[in-house]
Amino acid sequence: MELIPVTDTVKTPASRFTGDVYLTMIKTPEPPSRLVASLVRFTPGARTNWHSHAVGQTLHVTEGVGLVVNRDGTVIRMRAGDTVWTPPGEEHWHGGTNTTCMSHIAMLEGPEDGADGTTWLEPVTDEQYAAANQG
Repeated sequence: MELIPVTDTVKTPASRFTGDVYLTMIKTPEPPSRLVASLVRFTPGARTNWHSHAVGQTLHVTEGVGLVVNRDGTVIRMRAGDTVWTPPGEEHWHGGTNTTCMSHIAMLEGPEDGADGTTWLEPVTDEQYAAANQG
């Protein structure tokens, strides 16, 4: 058993996120575990770029209301207590709504090569984001 100290919260890089997003790492992989877990806080209008995960991703909302959107246009409006699974390879983005903050715990398994298995893609356009907020 081991107590893992709280890590510093960092602002996420503009190369992968739009708006103000803050990340606190919870767990980094230490073999044989491949678990990566982090608390991510999105301000209104903030979101990830399009991306996918080699082994999938689980998002558990801890506060607020947010969006998860995939390439076929499916929009999930998630609220505190909701859990959303994105399967391996599914291109998607997630973030706060245009009027609310949202925090979630992001959990994923890295592939066996030790990387986190995330493929980062292009930013979500303002038009794509506005369309997702219509619902």
